[in-house]
Amino acid sequence: MAALRGWCAAGGRRRRRRVEEDGAAGMRRLRDARDELLSSGFWEASAGAVRELLGSGRPWSCVCYGLGRFAACPVARLQLAFLLLLLEALEVPPSRCFLFDPAFSQLELAALQELGLSLLTENEEGKHSINGSPTLFYMVHCGKALYNNLLWKNWSVGALSNMVIIGNSFKGIEERLPSRVLERDYTYIAKVLKGVEEVALPAHPRYLDTFNDTSIHWFPAYKLERLSAEAWEFLEEPTYEECDDLEIIRKGEEGSQHSPAPVQA
Repeated sequence: MAALRGWCAAGGRRRRRRVEEDGAAGMRRLRDARDELLSSGFWEASAGAVRELLGSGRPWSCVCYGLGRFAACPVARLQLAFLLLLLEALEVPPSRCFLFDPAFSQLELAALQELGLSLLTENEEGKHSINGSPTLFYMVHCGKALYNNLLWKNWSVGALSNMVIIGNSFKGIEERLPSRVLERDYTYIAKVLKGVEEVALPAHPRYLDTFNDTSIHWFPAYKLERLSAEAWEFLEEPTYEECDDLEIIRKGEEGSQHSPAPVQA
């Protein structure tokens, strides 16, 4: 029995050491991704638009959905590095940036906590209320339902004009979807098209897969106020009953992804 206990203890030490080594290697790869973005000129070209639009010194918060498995995926790792540069540029404390993705591994959750970032404890399905706080949503390559849910949850001039979304181009969504499908399945995206401004992130040959079709979106109050009264009166929560290609992991379905639940930072 003593020998068995000794073997188990040694095995535990080896596992802990392996976890520590994997975590250190992951941080090195993340630093390399950051350095790559800076040296390529892509970040600097992107930062000008971000700084001009959001400015520094304002009390921004940040919510990030759908980042993906950044420990294993170079694309997700570059997106995380870009997010960290954003937080620095906007002077947003890491603790005021909240992340959720049911695909995160325990190692990735630990890495995000080590970076000082906060983790949402449940799947909001994109239904995150800004509660009057200027909020940047970082949602690169997320499903259309997440954007639609987010707009629904904050469907007022006051809330939308305090939001910025970095994610899939709304213009691109409009161009690719038949209008009847857009209006039926993604009502709030359809309604806000006349109230949104967007500017695409600069194209760069090295990041065609990483930030393709990605734009910065904002919602000027004067444009929102021009929307019809009918647009504001309709406040039905999206259900997606007729949606054929729903790109969202619903609340309670996370277990089917074989991923650990997020923990509080």
